[in-house]
Amino acid sequence: MAALNYVLNLGSSVVMPLIITILGLILGQKLSKAFRSGMTIGIGFIGINLVIGLMGDFVSPAAQAMVKRFGLNLSVVDVGWPVSSSIAFATKIVPFVFIVCFVLNIIMLATNFTKTLNVDIWNYWHFILTGSLVQFLTGSMIAGIVAAGITFIIIMKMADYSAPRVQEYFGLPGVSLPHTETVSWAPLCILLDKVYDKIPGFNKVHFDGDTIQKRFGIIGEPMMLGLILGAGIGALAGYEVNAIITLAVNMAAVMFILPRMVKILMEGLMPLSEDAKKFMAKKFPGKEVNIGMDAAIATGSPMVISAALIMVPITLVLAFVLPGNKLLPLVDLATLPFFMIWPVVASKGNLFRSLITGTLMMIAILYIGTNLAPTVTQIAHSTGFAFPKGATAVSSLDAGAHLVPYVLYKISEFIQMIF
Repeated sequence: MAALNYVLNLGSSVVMPLIITILGLILGQKLSKAFRSGMTIGIGFIGINLVIGLMGDFVSPAAQAMVKRFGLNLSVVDVGWPVSSSIAFATKIVPFVFIVCFVLNIIMLATNFTKTLNVDIWNYWHFILTGSLVQFLTGSMIAGIVAAGITFIIIMKMADYSAPRVQEYFGLPGVSLPHTETVSWAPLCILLDKVYDKIPGFNKVHFDGDTIQKRFGIIGEPMMLGLILGAGIGALAGYEVNAIITLAVNMAAVMFILPRMVKILMEGLMPLSEDAKKFMAKKFPGKEVNIGMDAAIATGSPMVISAALIMVPITLVLAFVLPGNKLLPLVDLATLPFFMIWPVVASKGNLFRSLITGTLMMIAILYIGTNLAPTVTQIAHSTGFAFPKGATAVSSLDAGAHLVPYVLYKISEFIQMIF
């Protein structure tokens, strides 16, 4: 347990190169090639996290300024995804869930029940979160481990189902995204897009990156979109002109740099993907395997970032007007690019449809985050999580986005009520 926690505490940018290097050696790569791929992928993740962090550094204060300016007053504070991960890693089921999920993945691959080899080990905390919630509810470690295993199986199948769309839209051959906060919403987003196709008039509206650039020229370029959207957020926050300009330039930088960080990551991933295909063709003819990666690699899309920036004020408005919502979005507004992956992919980059789907998603996420607040607050207290000054109840948009864990938690709650 101590050794596992030590490795995981190094973070995904360190854990991932280790996993990729070991996997490369298993696939028959020379140590130099495997290590180079691992390091390149790790550097890519560091770059992605730095750019997303830059976005958070500027968007979060702007969001807080909007909250203050428009007098939003809600009782549950969004303290971000760290509260979810701290709940997960604070339980004793951590090593058991790691073993169960690893073994399940091997069995599922061997029996052709999945095509995904999930190397995103650091984000196994998503599955542990389900187990932690269920264990807290039932008092049973076994029930928690079983719930975590069920979550893993469901997410693997969703990753398989969604992989062709991920590979086509983002240009990521041989990759799937078994990332619980994102892929949990894939079936719903795809279903909604099919519904839109049936609505006369609505189905004719198409507003993607190419359309924007063709219609508006230089203004439609990702860098310029970032500049405009950043300025818009600054204006809504009530910033002075100099602060609006600073925010706008930094959002332009996010839009310009993030896709290049993803390219660096892909430079390391492609040799691994190709060698994985060769290995499987040699050892298991006819078997297709996708490499399961962190959804961060999909956040470099200009349409994903554009939709995320537009969703910042929309999310705050929703939080204020939705009856029964108590969650005040703050810290996790910086993670909106993750939440907007599937609205964008399902609509093939149609910004109009992405925002409609994203709005419906955020309504659900706010209500789920609110519903989980008493449980999250209680567990957070027991784990020693640092509460913001004055906060008596905490939750997060991230907690609300864990759709599969939430459904399994509510099923367990229902079973508890019956028995």
